[in-house]
Amino acid sequence: MSGERRDWIAAAGAPLRGRLRVPGDKSISHRAVMLGALADGVTRISGFLEGEDTRATARVFEQLGVRIERPAHGECIVHGAGLHGLQGSDCVLDCGNAGTGMRLLAGALAGQSFDSVLAGDASLSKRPMRRVTEPLATMGARIDTGTGGVPPLHIHGGQQLRGIEYALPVASAQVKSALLLAGLYADGDTVLQEPHPTRDYTERMLAAFGWPIEFGPGHVRLQGGHRLRATDIDVPADFSSAAFFLVAASVVPGSELCIEAVGINPRRTGLLQALRLMGADIRAENSRECGGEPVADLVVRHAALHGIEVPETLVPDMIDEFPALFIAAACASGRTVVRGAAELRVKESDRIATMAAGLRALGVGIEETPDGALIEGGGAIGGGVVDSHGDHRIAMSFAVAAQVAVGEVRIGDIANVATSFPGFKELATTAGMTLSAAPL
Repeated sequence: MSGERRDWIAAAGAPLRGRLRVPGDKSISHRAVMLGALADGVTRISGFLEGEDTRATARVFEQLGVRIERPAHGECIVHGAGLHGLQGSDCVLDCGNAGTGMRLLAGALAGQSFDSVLAGDASLSKRPMRRVTEPLATMGARIDTGTGGVPPLHIHGGQQLRGIEYALPVASAQVKSALLLAGLYADGDTVLQEPHPTRDYTERMLAAFGWPIEFGPGHVRLQGGHRLRATDIDVPADFSSAAFFLVAASVVPGSELCIEAVGINPRRTGLLQALRLMGADIRAENSRECGGEPVADLVVRHAALHGIEVPETLVPDMIDEFPALFIAAACASGRTVVRGAAELRVKESDRIATMAAGLRALGVGIEETPDGALIEGGGAIGGGVVDSHGDHRIAMSFAVAAQVAVGEVRIGDIANVATSFPGFKELATTAGMTLSAAPL
């Protein structure tokens, strides 16, 4: 990714039509590379997300001595080193913008015999890591952070880890996954309880790699002392990427769009339920299972949306999709209330503040609260200038908003879109959206 600042110009476009497939699921791509690297044997991954975040994770494992072949776009062949076969590196391990990568790597590297240093870009270097390092410390890990609990992370090798029983204070799939990866190296069982169920990608994939694990909504028990066996992984299309098109086709009159092979893990699809509560016309077709994950084609048609009070029970299952939900709320008639989403303030940006500033700039009424927002929908969305603050999901969400705006929208600082959705602009314009690079 270039260090230069880049902007988009977006404006009202045509109805979204046809069929499209968004890139592979980022969360599953991260985990497939990690478990493939720690497994015995060769893991073949198809549908791998060729984004900067997932490539950063792959590069880290290559620095640690894992051979990864890339025979074609979206395909990886990972020659596993086994649980104890990684080789230490004298170089800093650069996670780029990948918060998922860094937090999960902290767990995987806590049980190694060698020291490691994990660092990231300017955005990642501001994100909180104590939520991971503190429970890892109770397992026996030694991890030093920067001032205030932020990266870089200095992970001391040679520690004997032990299984723990731990109740997560905040529902977080990343924290849970870091502890499970550390649990691979721990004596005894690692038993975790969540205040609300979060996505279970790590649990499902550990089972696919042959590790004994018991899990259900909100709880998991992992046994220590086993091995991972290589397997083939077919990564479904990323629901978080599909979210922008689900909202766009819902709010742009005349739209009818089919998004193919989307992962619909119930711990990931809170936005789908929220949009349906708002009156969205979205149906799942051709439901099937792919690599242990439920998958379906999602057909979405334009519908008149109305404001809702988003059920707090849905929040953990849609935490990454709230920027898109804010746009749907701005287009819906009446008020939408979001509560229980304080986690949004510690993402790639403070997503509550950044979305509120952008929506106000376009004339939408919104009131921030500590853990959410009150959004007054139904009015005209105007043209204007919004700043994504380098947050990929913010940038793509305002590209959707512009499709129903009465004027041109300039979206600033969009370079990080490549971290999760390479090719978004091209796919969006193919579907009917009006979006182009701003002149430098």
